[in-house]
Amino acid sequence: MRSRFDDPPSKSDSDDRSGKGSVHMTHTLAPKNAGEVEEAVRWAHGEKKTLAVIGTGSKRALGRPSQVDATLDLSGLCGVTLYEPNELVLSARSGTPIAEIARLVADNGQQLAFEPADLSALLGGAPGTGTLGGVLAVNLSGSRRIVSGAARDHFLGFSAVSGRGETFKSGGRVVKNVTGYDLSKLMAGSFGTLAVTTDVTIKVLPRPETEATILVLGLDPASAVAAIAAALGSPFEVSGAAHLPGPVAARTDGVLPAGHSVTALRLEGVAPSVAHRKAMLLRLLDSRGSLGELDAAASATLWRTVRDVTPFAAPPGGADAARPVWRISTVPSRGPEIADIVAARTDADFLFDWAGGLVWASLAPADDAGAAIVRAATASCTGHATLIRAPAAVRAAVSVFEPQPAPLAALTKRVKESFDPARILEPGRMWAGV
Repeated sequence: MRSRFDDPPSKSDSDDRSGKGSVHMTHTLAPKNAGEVEEAVRWAHGEKKTLAVIGTGSKRALGRPSQVDATLDLSGLCGVTLYEPNELVLSARSGTPIAEIARLVADNGQQLAFEPADLSALLGGAPGTGTLGGVLAVNLSGSRRIVSGAARDHFLGFSAVSGRGETFKSGGRVVKNVTGYDLSKLMAGSFGTLAVTTDVTIKVLPRPETEATILVLGLDPASAVAAIAAALGSPFEVSGAAHLPGPVAARTDGVLPAGHSVTALRLEGVAPSVAHRKAMLLRLLDSRGSLGELDAAASATLWRTVRDVTPFAAPPGGADAARPVWRISTVPSRGPEIADIVAARTDADFLFDWAGGLVWASLAPADDAGAAIVRAATASCTGHATLIRAPAAVRAAVSVFEPQPAPLAALTKRVKESFDPARILEPGRMWAGV
């Protein structure tokens, strides 16, 4: 029987929605359901064609640039297939806009507790265009990660098509699921290199009634991390902890007081509880510096700013667009140390999230995007770094993801071969040769 993908339509020699020129392809396959996804992958496998997997293309500038034969456009796989608020479970097709899901659960007094980040502004794209499948594929999590876990911790199950063109399922549609291998954790953060997800199930949680944020002004990063540690060690249930040095705090569009570094601590819950915990936390932090507060609306704006790293965003062609941006993960107490090492060798701005364990670094332009400096800093302080923003040519030349030691690289290769032995899906997107 002839496949509908035997002669797929041509679009152009550079069909890349991100506008970054990082993907060169001649065909676009636009399946409308899971069966057509399987058919498309089987076509690619049989024709020995490689595929880029996209939803809206909002994350194409993440990872190494792909050189593939065709793109598999999943934007047609859209819609919520199951939502049971009482069971805290939602299932949707992978191309469903994450903004649509956030609105749906908010209307029911719930939320995506891992606060999926929207890096569109950072990457020069349109905001609010990401998809559920894309968020999970890159494991994007916001500031609440310190108490609620990462995106992968809310990923309950999925249906997908492997690089062999075989449909498989993992997990289920219940919060407590212990059947089989937990492949959701493996798929989260795999950047589409293992399989094409068609339907995913996630956990949702009740939305807090209100929130407030306490500000400690004028601290250096090390003092800020110490204050954050004291707050997190208290019984006052802090759900967000970030530090913005003065120049970065000044780029928050008036949300924060001007002329100061700002250490921010978020409290969420029912109003009486938030008010009580805020008063107690202010008393605890009184000796650490000048204090301030943000009400619920201003607090929500600040944490969206931190989550989406908008202080490092740049308009297309703007002066900051050429500055590479790194995402560094480390032990919270070592975050300021990594920043000091990097700042001693190049012009850099920093934003600290996750109590100091996540360091966003915007560096001066360099041929290697500052990779040598950043890798040396993380190696000396126990951390790892991912290059988030850089031109395609730079991302092709340097290690975007942390280089893997030989045993781990061998394991990564075996996992890739078990799901996609012919290297059909996103070859080289994460590491060269994988």
